[in-house]
Amino acid sequence: MAPHWSHFEHEADIGVRGCGPTVETAFEQAALALTAVITDLENVADTHTISIQCQAPDIELLLVDWLNAIIYEMATRKWLFARFQVDIKDRRLQATAWGEAVDIARHAPAVEPKGATYTMLKVTQQHDEYCAQCVVDV
Repeated sequence: MAPHWSHFEHEADIGVRGCGPTVETAFEQAALALTAVITDLENVADTHTISIQCQAPDIELLLVDWLNAIIYEMATRKWLFARFQVDIKDRRLQATAWGEAVDIARHAPAVEPKGATYTMLKVTQQHDEYCAQCVVDV
């Protein structure tokens, strides 16, 4: 299946889900879903790159560290992201993120990313795709 992301409702918070043929693409898509909570992805250009590294003892905690890193970059650098390339080996994640700084004229942030709380973490394999999902309170 082609990589894809989605949001799902969960009481007061919002769920983010990323799916793809590998764990890496599932993580990429989950990060896009998180970015889309903040702003419309159609308005984000992939003109600059940054590197992000994370590690954790299990795959669900690695997902938390990864999404925390995305929120950190959004909150401190005022960056928005258009795409990601993720490599995971031995619970270590190395990623390149493409995006741009917030341009008030083009971007209308829906929420201000200051930090996030994650619950209901799951990384599952379903037939020919992996899904990484959690509920996030930004």
